[in-house]
Amino acid sequence: MKDRSIVPTHRERLMREGDFIVSKTDTRGIITYGNPIFIEFSGYTEEELLGSQHNIIRHPDMPRAAFKLAWDTIQSGKEFFAYVKNMSKDGGFYWVFTHITPDFGPGGKIIGYYSVRRCPKRSAIEAIEPVYRQMLAAEKAAGPRDAIEAGTRVLTDLLNSTGMAYEQLVFSL
Repeated sequence: MKDRSIVPTHRERLMREGDFIVSKTDTRGIITYGNPIFIEFSGYTEEELLGSQHNIIRHPDMPRAAFKLAWDTIQSGKEFFAYVKNMSKDGGFYWVFTHITPDFGPGGKIIGYYSVRRCPKRSAIEAIEPVYRQMLAAEKAAGPRDAIEAGTRVLTDLLNSTGMAYEQLVFSL
């Protein structure tokens, strides 16, 4: 269970170019595997991570609408790419370029999800951060009931103005 008393700090941890953070969850987002680099960057022990919700590392700077998009995409059986700001146990943060894929079992049924994160381009972070800030501001202004819809509208408006689909936007950064 996530310790809600963790206070975000301005301490950034930079991924090394050759790092790959790997985790696996069940269909409910419960962590069933984390590689040593995931454990290192999260700041949690393996025992603390296994059996916890993957959102244990969710940074409050990330809009809820971004995670709804991720869940909607992977639950439909498609892969998902995004730049994500995660929070370590000590309140520090680290940016990743994430690729989440469904894990299919017998008969094509989704039995879990794999996530592989790697070192993001700094230029991509600088481009996506203002979008996330706008989405988060819209979510806060709308209130809890309409937050996700408001954050999604910001992203949809951006995509419409650029003429790009979400994945095109991510890969253009």
